Amino acid sequence: PVLVLGLVLVLGGRAGGGGGCQLPAEWRPLSEGCRAELAAIIVYARVLALHPDPYGAYNYLPWQRDLPGGPQQGAGDLFYSAEIELLCDQAWGSMLEVPAGSRLNLTGLGYFSCHSHTVMQGYAYFFFLRMDENYILLPHGVNFQEAIFPDTQENRRMFASLFQFSNCSQPQHMLSFSSDWEIQEDNRLMCSSVQKALFEEEDRVKKLQQKVATLEKRNKQLRDRVKKVKRSLRQARKNSRHMELVNRKLSEKLSSAGGQIPYINSLKQENSHGTYLKV
Repeated sequence: PVLVLGLVLVLGGRAGGGGGCQLPAEWRPLSEGCRAELAAIIVYARVLALHPDPYGAYNYLPWQRDLPGGPQQGAGDLFYSAEIELLCDQAWGSMLEVPAGSRLNLTGLGYFSCHSHTVMQGYAYFFFLRMDENYILLPHGVNFQEAIFPDTQENRRMFASLFQFSNCSQPQHMLSFSSDWEIQEDNRLMCSSVQKALFEEEDRVKKLQQKVATLEKRNKQLRDRVKKVKRSLRQARKNSRHMELVNRKLSEKLSSAGGQIPYINSLKQENSHGTYLKV
């Protein structure tokens, strides 16, 4: 299954184009306890049987839409549904009112382009589930993270508090981890407040970054204005030097022509005297 999944991920990345598998920019990983608070339904169940699923609203790969033979071609055995039997009542707070021993059908399983929801027949799992508008049960990948957890000692301990007072057909599995239930429950209740504080801190940091970006923009505008002023000052100095050069040349011309001025004055005096005698 791991080899098949790797191949599907590679093909999905190539066929999906440049978009690839990208998480939102604001995405942050959440612990299983925090995600359990947000999951719509949590059950502890055993897989009784697996059934191949045809192409559908929840089972498709990006490149299947453009296949010549239709979207059903190329899916193979990548998608399937599972018949599960609840080993306990649903977890506290779950939106599913069915008792232990109930059998349900779960679809949306298999190998997808960016994730996988896989189970094996005969094994037990903890499921995060949701129900769509048609009352179809699907894995609930809260925060784009894992929705199916294998029945291991670590996962039993992690989810023990969720099933502490439930009617389990195999109570020894859950009750063996009941000693630290109060601590787990306290941690679970604190999770929302801690996450809220973290998100508020991230919002505060984001606002500060926006203010810094605004100040940097204003600083850039001021630098541009200073550049313009310096450019104008350099132009003014250049014009001043040019005017000094012009004035110097004009002064030189005037000084060179200064010797002719007395002769011109004498001619004026003679002409004025002759005119007086004639009159």
